[in-house]
Amino acid sequence: MIHKIGRNDPCWCGSGKKYKLCHEAFDAKVDSYRKKGIKVPGRELLKTPEQIAGIKESAKINVAVLDYVAEHIKAGVTTNDINEWVDRVTREMGGIPAPLDYEGFPKSVCTSINDQVCHGIPDDTVLCDGDIINVDVSTILNGYFSDSSRMFCIGKVSPEKERLVRVTKECVELGLKEVKPWGFLGDMSQAVHDHAVANGYTVVREIGGHGVGLEFHEEPWVGYNGKRGTDMLLVPGLMFTIEPMVNAGCQEIFVDDENDWTVYTDDGEPSAQWEIQVLVTEDGAEVISW
Repeated sequence: MIHKIGRNDPCWCGSGKKYKLCHEAFDAKVDSYRKKGIKVPGRELLKTPEQIAGIKESAKINVAVLDYVAEHIKAGVTTNDINEWVDRVTREMGGIPAPLDYEGFPKSVCTSINDQVCHGIPDDTVLCDGDIINVDVSTILNGYFSDSSRMFCIGKVSPEKERLVRVTKECVELGLKEVKPWGFLGDMSQAVHDHAVANGYTVVREIGGHGVGLEFHEEPWVGYNGKRGTDMLLVPGLMFTIEPMVNAGCQEIFVDDENDWTVYTDDGEPSAQWEIQVLVTEDGAEVISW
């Protein structure tokens, strides 16, 4: 239950301004949508300026780590090598790798190759010419979380794999264009889905993006098979990831029954994923980590 704030009380956002001069009208607008039956985020999901500043500092590490991976990844490297890079560079910059020990995950980064959809666990697997790999990095700094991933093509990949990687990135870019204040999460979702399907691909349904910033995974859950004008209202201050998993073949997946983490495509066809962390702003969207 939200405590009712007096008009002359300090605003809940931490600005130091009186509520009536800060978020009173904003809250009234959110409440008008709620009364229409529209799903709206609670105040606990809306990041304050102080929190956003802290999350951006975390994201600086996250981006730098992925930049390091981009500079060094190549055929002959093992996924354990990538794990060592991520762990070392993150800690050298003052951060903590968020995946390590998260619900029992044993490594500091997720590395998903070819038909691995997500949550691949680094090991002694050697990257080979023609592989595609997603490297998913998440960082904690002073209690603030950042999260993003990139695809890498190793050596000369097939035209089919290159196209899958490229179209998946386009899906994210088109989804980002639909992130606008007072729009809907479904606007982004449909843009992602429609572009994937138009190119002959499918989008994984069971796994999606999430809110992020104060925790590793927050509300809302972010799917990529929704419809425009539906799902949560995009309120300024809301932060979440856009990270569709796009499959070259069928959308069905399964989880490795030995490690209970790594997700594979059911038909063995390749999958691709790019992830960005996005903040809804007063006039659009800001990419926090990429």
